[in-house]
Order: sequence, then C-alpha cells, then structure tokens
Amino acid sequence: MKDILIVDGYNVIGAWRELKALKKKELENARDMLIDKMAEYQAVTGWRVIIIFDAYLIPGKEIRTHKSRVEVIYTKKSEKADQKIEGLIKKMKNVKTRIHVATSDMAEQWAVFSQGALRMPSRELVEEIRTIDSQIKQAIIDTRPQTKGSKIPLDRTIREKLEKMRRGF
Repeated sequence: MKDILIVDGYNVIGAWRELKALKKKELENARDMLIDKMAEYQAVTGWRVIIIFDAYLIPGKEIRTHKSRVEVIYTKKSEKADQKIEGLIKKMKNVKTRIHVATSDMAEQWAVFSQGALRMPSRELVEEIRTIDSQIKQAIIDTRPQTKGSKIPLDRTIREKLEKMRRGF
C-alpha cells in the first residue's frame, strides 16, 4: 500500500510554534522551513508528501513545484487549500493508496474523513517531525567516528607512521 501525506501548509505553520513566529516576520522562510522538514519526513517515512498553500488572495494560476522530492502546490486565486485537498483526494484515492491529511481545521478533517482519507491533526504531525529530528541527530552522533586525536580520518597504518615520525623513530 502506498501512503500519501497531504499537508495544509499554512494550517501546519500556524500550529508549529517556531514556524508561526517566523511567519510573522518572514512568510517565505516559514514556508521553506516547512518544506525542508517535510522533505526529511518523506526521506524517513518513504511517503509521498504534497504541501498545499493557499494563494486565494494572490492573482494568478496554480503553481506546482518540487523541492527535495516534496510536491508543493500554490492554489490559484479563487481556490482555497481545503478545496484543493478535497479534489486531490478524489483524484488519488484507490485501493492501493492510503491518504493522510495534516490539518487542524475540524471541518476539513471531517470532510477528508468522509472521503476515505485519514486525518492527522497538525500538532500530531509537528510532534512526529520532532521525533524524526531527534532520531536523525542521534543517528549522526552514533555514526560519527569516535577518535580523540586527529580530526582527519586516517587508517591505522598511516596513523602509526605519522606517530613514529612525530616521535623521531
């Protein structure tokens, strides 16, 4: 079974304390940070990740981009993220696909649930991402070579030769 996570971008940013604060100063940076975190999520889970951002106040057509294997969709002017999410569910739902939708909008949660998708509250996604972050940090620490001398990785024979030269042998 293939898992797809559709993320209501601004809703998740609003539920994530650090991104919410960043959004007030630099909206684009908050979006980029969410996309980066979702790319890590995608790499760890293997799920297809689609982030939807409202653009209903901005003139223009729908924009679709990819960043680090994450699909990012900015809706067209007259379309809200909720409408786009519901349309994607209708288009992608089948017996081989399990769709999860991350949003804290209760009305949207019920709408996607009634279409057969699984709902994931934004706070739950944020906590899952924090867990993944700590797992990544621990994996980096665990795989880092534990040498107390040189910061340059050298094999044992070269290290012994250099030690002899240093001691004058």
